[in-house]
Amino acid sequence: MKKYIITIIAIATVFHSCTDDMNVVSKDDDVLSADALFSSPAGYKKALAGVYGNLTLTGTQGPVYSSLEGLAAGTSQYVRCLLNLQELTTDEMIWSYENDEGTAELQRNIWTAANPIILGMYSRTMASIAYANDFLRESTPEKLKGRNITDAGTVAEIELYRKEVRVLRAYAYYNMMDLFGKAPMYTENDPLNFAGPEYNRTQLFEFIETELKAVLPDLKPARTNVYGRVDQAVARMILAKIYLNAKVYTDTDRYDDCITMCNEIIAGGYTLKPKYLENFMADNNTSEEMIFTIQSDGILTQNWGGTTFLINGQIGEIENNAVDFGITGWTGALRIRKQFVQKFDGAKFSQDDRNTIGTGTATKQRTIDIADISVKSQGYIVSKFSNKTSTGVSGKNRDFADTDFPLFRLADVYLMYAEATLRGGNGTIAQSLVYVNKLRERANDNATTANITASELNLQFIIDERARELYWEGHRRQDLIRFGLYTGGTYNWSWKGNAARGISIPSFRRLFPIPQASLGSNKNLTQNTGY
Repeated sequence: MKKYIITIIAIATVFHSCTDDMNVVSKDDDVLSADALFSSPAGYKKALAGVYGNLTLTGTQGPVYSSLEGLAAGTSQYVRCLLNLQELTTDEMIWSYENDEGTAELQRNIWTAANPIILGMYSRTMASIAYANDFLRESTPEKLKGRNITDAGTVAEIELYRKEVRVLRAYAYYNMMDLFGKAPMYTENDPLNFAGPEYNRTQLFEFIETELKAVLPDLKPARTNVYGRVDQAVARMILAKIYLNAKVYTDTDRYDDCITMCNEIIAGGYTLKPKYLENFMADNNTSEEMIFTIQSDGILTQNWGGTTFLINGQIGEIENNAVDFGITGWTGALRIRKQFVQKFDGAKFSQDDRNTIGTGTATKQRTIDIADISVKSQGYIVSKFSNKTSTGVSGKNRDFADTDFPLFRLADVYLMYAEATLRGGNGTIAQSLVYVNKLRERANDNATTANITASELNLQFIIDERARELYWEGHRRQDLIRFGLYTGGTYNWSWKGNAARGISIPSFRRLFPIPQASLGSNKNLTQNTGY
């Protein structure tokens, strides 16, 4: 079941009109005309896979090719861009090879509007919107009728595809709202070669919320759709995320609404995977905890991002033998910073399965501090992700991972419920404590020794527990901003602000700049303050 969508993605083509709609997708010899692609029901399924596939693939011609104009494959894969912006700019991750374009500026918090990774994220996300709009244009009742696609079952199935695509488009605008604070607005009703108006955060919030609420009743119930496709829980998860962060986005709290969404997701039948690390292995598609993943296959979806980036990157020059993780390894590309290591300080975390930090005690060659980023023996590493299955079988390919990226999972819902309750939402402390301690017990082989009491459940605990539970899953920057810890000097980490011990950074860095190239292509766009 896992490879259902991946098989289609491998033969899917990009949509023809994206070059006109957004000016971000390059011409491709494999692009089909609309009439050819959408001439049969099978074509619509391929096109749907193309919308999903933009989150996985960089193009249609292998891992070294990018469908985005002027961007290298390594700086344009969605998950890698997301991790670079949400993790590399925080206390959870550092990249050793600072000659790689854009990375030094991000991890030192000195980026500009010329940063290629920021352009990669912006362009990849806008491409998602373009693909979604093109699918919606080509799947109207009028288009179906004109192509003699009239079977009731087929028409209903394509209508479901349309609802899923609207969720994917809303998710793309959620990323734009979170990372950039603004975006050009395009829908399927706009003509090609149209310069979309600039929407601010409040307008984007309203669009995302309205779209998701409109399609939610018609999506398949949680855990009933094909693995890897959108269902009601995915829509509710995006809503829960925007409600939890609504104070940041719109200066209005929506914690009650966040709790409502969390309750509905939890009621969908998800349960925690009994063993924490099995959520990050090559057969994690079997995890009953996953709400939505971005699929990976070592043969069919080869790219240099996703979990290939994470698993290869965590293979250290000193520790983490590549053989143990079923992959070749990039000899110390990724490490962690001192402040994240300290989240696991204390005896209560000595048996915690989430504590995968390698200290180098056997060789005595590692230090917790990173005085020089280029010295790969400085700083600790983790071993959270693996290209082996839970039974020890290596993935199909030793260069590219089979492990799916866990975009949304139940553990995050538990922590969101607890945080929203602590911030004044209408949940209960008793239920919050149950959820938090479920995570603690799972991490400690069902022992209750690391459980906390109600007096210990506070916002400082939540931000630290989110780091321990969700590190390297693309949440950290957003979390630190919500807690008021990202900019300023209240909380500093190694190399924050381009200083080895960390210094304050200005508040405008809570948003990324609109890339220079994007400003030039749409005169309606304005630059964010500070850039």
